[in-house]
Amino acid sequence: MEITIVFQIAAVGILVAVLNQVLIRAGREEQAMMTTLAGLVVVLFWIIQYISNLFETVQTLFRL
Repeated sequence: MEITIVFQIAAVGILVAVLNQVLIRAGREEQAMMTTLAGLVVVLFWIIQYISNLFETVQTLFRL
């Protein structure tokens, strides 16, 4: 696993947290929630390939 993906996920997390706080303070809770969900979806799209590789490795390891 590459370390850059960890840094990218951390950067998205920090960015989403800051945007979330700014939007909540501005009284826009709905947009804050949508920002949080968008950040989650982006990160999930990034790591889905790693999850797929993990399942393939487990299947190969246990010969399923």
